[in-house]
Amino acid sequence: MRNLSDQEIIDSVRKGNEADYSIIVDRYKDKAFSLLKRMLKNEFDAEEVLQDCFLKAYHSLGGFKGESKFSTWFYRIAYNTALTKLASKKRKIETEMSSLDNHLNLEDGNNFIFSEKEDLTKFIYNLVNRLPERHAAIISMFYLDEMSCEEISKVMNISVSNVKVMLHRSRNALKDLIMRDNLAEELI
Repeated sequence: MRNLSDQEIIDSVRKGNEADYSIIVDRYKDKAFSLLKRMLKNEFDAEEVLQDCFLKAYHSLGGFKGESKFSTWFYRIAYNTALTKLASKKRKIETEMSSLDNHLNLEDGNNFIFSEKEDLTKFIYNLVNRLPERHAAIISMFYLDEMSCEEISKVMNISVSNVKVMLHRSRNALKDLIMRDNLAEELI
């Protein structure tokens, strides 16, 4: 049953084969967790929100019309649930680019130093995690989850041109972080 399309699995679940929903969970749990962890900056919160997302998606399967891919629909649920979680903690969701420096957290006030033993991928994840939530989310969706600008626009409920602008700003924020902390040598 693992070779079935998302739509075939959803149709099976709608017909009463509720156990088949576990296949959907297995397909999307890792990427969704990665997105949520970057947005929420907390593994425990990400796990909690991920469970909520799968429950919301399950209870809303009747409303899934198939106009977009299931993954896009589910990521939109995850993204919006993460935003709700952030709002409940009274954190700012979006900051102005001019105040970006105020929101970048340095570990213990010292520059983050990349050790040669550390994997480059982990180093890059740490950099992305230091960005504000929306910047980290868009970088994750585009580069790590390999989503198109069109898919991201549906997830974030913004236009494709706004996705491109946010992606550009997020890249610049990442570049500024690298330059500010003299980390360019670490990436070479």
